[in-house]
Amino acid sequence: MPPPARRRDRDERGPPAAPARILAGRAFLQGKLQTVEVAISEDGWILALGKHLTGARRHDVGQAVLLPAATDLHVHLREPGGPPGVESIASGTMQAALGGIALVGEMPNTQPPVTDVPSLEEKAARVPGRAAVDVLLYALARPSSRLPALAARAGAFKLFLSPTTGVPDPPDGRDIPSVLAELARLGLPVSVHAEDPTRFARSRPALDPVGWNAERPPAAEEAAIERLLPAPPPLRLHVAHVTTPASVARLRGAGVSFEATPHHLLLSDRSVRSAFAKVNPPLRAEADRRGLWEAFARGEVPVLASDHAPHLAADKDRPFEGAPSGVPGVETMLPLLFARVRSSELALPVLLAAACDRPARWFGQPHGRIAPGHRAHLLVVDFRQRTRVAARRLHGPCGWTPFEGHEAIFPREVYFRGEPVVTAGEFVGEVRGEVVRPEFAGAPSDLPTA
Repeated sequence: MPPPARRRDRDERGPPAAPARILAGRAFLQGKLQTVEVAISEDGWILALGKHLTGARRHDVGQAVLLPAATDLHVHLREPGGPPGVESIASGTMQAALGGIALVGEMPNTQPPVTDVPSLEEKAARVPGRAAVDVLLYALARPSSRLPALAARAGAFKLFLSPTTGVPDPPDGRDIPSVLAELARLGLPVSVHAEDPTRFARSRPALDPVGWNAERPPAAEEAAIERLLPAPPPLRLHVAHVTTPASVARLRGAGVSFEATPHHLLLSDRSVRSAFAKVNPPLRAEADRRGLWEAFARGEVPVLASDHAPHLAADKDRPFEGAPSGVPGVETMLPLLFARVRSSELALPVLLAAACDRPARWFGQPHGRIAPGHRAHLLVVDFRQRTRVAARRLHGPCGWTPFEGHEAIFPREVYFRGEPVVTAGEFVGEVRGEVVRPEFAGAPSDLPTA
C-alpha cells in the first residue's frame, strides 16, 4: 500500500486555480449563520469564500444550510471475514455518504485481524473502486515486533483492553505500559477500547441490557481509564465510546481526547429490552445516559463517533447471552443529532466541532471546516425536512436499527471532493473513496478541558 500523496503547499501550486463549481447559501462561519458563496476547484479543494464569486456554474441551496461533512473515527465494516451479507466496505461507506460522513476509520478486528502488513494490504486492496468515501485503516495494537512496520502503512492503531467481537484475547494488563510506550514512539493516533475485564461481574449470565450493564459496569471503564492515563505524553491517545459523566470529567481533566456514541447518548439500558441493544461497553442506566448527554450538549465531549457495528437481525434475535454485541449507526449518526439541533436541545457549533472539525484533525486530514485550503467535503441540510428513522428506508444490509422511530434530519445533498454524491437523499455519485493516512500530526487543539 503506497503512502498517501502529499498535498502540495500553497506556494507549490502555482497560480490560483479557476473554480469548477460555486455553492451559494447560508453557512455557519465565525460563530454564526451567514450568507456565503464557496468556490471549489476541479480537484476538490475549497479555493475561496465570498459574497459574489464568479468563474464557474453556481448552485444556490436556498433555505438549506451548507455544512462541512463529518469524519467518523470508529466503524466496523465486517470485511474481510464477516458473516455473508451483513456489511461490506461498499455498503458501509455508502451508508456513511448518505449520512453526511466523508471519512471513516475502519477498525482492525476483522477476520483475520489486522496484525501485520499483509493483512493490512489485503484490506486496503478492497477499497479502490468500492468505497463511496475515504477510509483510514486501523491496525491492531498488541505486543509485537510488527508495530513499526504497521505504523509505516496504517492510519492509526486500535488497542483493546478487554475481549470484544473478533478480539477474544486482548493484551495482558502487564503488557499495556510497554505497548503504550512503543505506540507513543511510533506517533500514529491510538484509539483504546477502555474496559478492565478484571472488574467484570460474572455471577450469572446477563439476560437483558440491564444485566449487561451490571456485568460490565461503569467501574470497569473507569478502572481502564486510570490504567491509560500514566501513558507517555507524546502518545496521541483517544478513548473510544465513553459512557458516563465520571469518565468525561476524568478525561477532560487529563486533557485526553475521547468520544461518545449516539447510542450511549440517546439510549439507556431500558430503552430496548432485548439483545438488539447489546453493545460493548453496555448501555447505561438513565441517570448516566442523561449526564452523558448533558455533558455533550455543553460541549464537554470532544468527539462524536458511531461505533457502527452491524450484525444481521437473525443473529441479534436470539437469547441475550449468545447474541453478538454491536449496533449499526453510521447512516443515522449525524441525522439524529441534526434533529436535536432543530429541537434546540443541542447547539450547532457543538455538533460541528465534535463530528466534523476535531475528528478530521485527529486523523490529520484537511477537512471538517468550510475554509480555503480544506477539502470540499460538504453537506446541504434543510432543517425543515424532519423525518422518522425507519429501517426499511435505511441502506444497511443488516436490516434494522436501534433508533427506529427517532426523529432525524438527513442531508439533502452531499459533496465529496466537490462533486455531488448524494442528491435528494439518494446516492448518485461515482465511487471514488481512497485509503488515506494522516497528512499532518494533528490533534484537536481545542479539546474541552475541566
